Amino acid sequence: MTEKKLLRALKGEVMDTPPIWLMRQAGRYLPEYRKVKAEAGSFLDLCYTPKHAVEVTLQPIRRYGFDAAILFSDLPLIAQGLGQELWYEEGGGPRLAPIRNGAGVAALDVGQVTDRLAPVYETVDGLSTALPTETTLIGFAGAPWTVACYMVEGGGSREFAEVKGWAFRNPDEFGSLIDILVEATAVHLCNQARAGAEVLQIFDSWASILPDTAFRRWIIAPTKALVRRIRAEFPDIPIIGFPRAAGVMYAEYVAETGVTAVSLDTTMSRPWAAENLQTKMPVQGNLDPLALVNGGACLEEEVRETLEGFSGGPFVFNLGHGIVKETPPEHVAALVALVRGETV
Repeated sequence: MTEKKLLRALKGEVMDTPPIWLMRQAGRYLPEYRKVKAEAGSFLDLCYTPKHAVEVTLQPIRRYGFDAAILFSDLPLIAQGLGQELWYEEGGGPRLAPIRNGAGVAALDVGQVTDRLAPVYETVDGLSTALPTETTLIGFAGAPWTVACYMVEGGGSREFAEVKGWAFRNPDEFGSLIDILVEATAVHLCNQARAGAEVLQIFDSWASILPDTAFRRWIIAPTKALVRRIRAEFPDIPIIGFPRAAGVMYAEYVAETGVTAVSLDTTMSRPWAAENLQTKMPVQGNLDPLALVNGGACLEEEVRETLEGFSGGPFVFNLGHGIVKETPPEHVAALVALVRGETV
């Protein structure tokens, strides 16, 4: 059987028509997702009920025929797997009982992650048999720094004063949280690979908020340690890193972490990335999600520039961040057609 298209790109093959999948391709913009979400009752119930999580993961594959499906889950679930209280407010994001000292870190239990997140691995297993044979299954997790941001701030934040303050004020104590997250995330991702995930993506959504020295300590070093732990058990599995909005620090991330490929955010200069990153490894990205919302000539131009900008090396077409809920589903169909050179 011919190897799956995404796996070929991640091995470095340059293709006339690149593989395409989209971050948050399963989500609120789809009416069929909203129906299943209503049946599940809550976001956490949706994540932890394998039949529902499998269904919403498959929905965009049925609609658009993407080259990959990404597990439906969420970054902060690993915190709940460690024993931290997690809930979701209706219409809002994740909320957690904050951890802000060594006593909170000491209460976390890596040994419970596999059992507490067992439904997630059941979902991966179900997807590995339910997906079309040509579709690659992607597992994922948040990077240690980004998950720590959620755990310390108690949710999202604008200033990240608590987590940055702890990291600057008491780096050894904060480092104990990062060390636990490296271990727990390795367990989580290896469990997904064991259940059938063929590619893993590490999301560092808050990579942009650290200065260079702190970036090296809290993003590059933990990611390198995490990749090393995964490779000890799964030496050949492709790993995509996404240090969102890291700017020129992308270059050090690519050079030091050991990831297979790197995902680019919307702000990344395509010529710079092609010269400085794509010559080192496959790149993924980086269409603006709002170009997808607007569609039409704007979308066509942005797709053309993205394809031309990365035509010289291995490339996976994606967004620079996740699909937003206002996206018309027909614009996604138009995007897929544009990338594949089909009639819109």
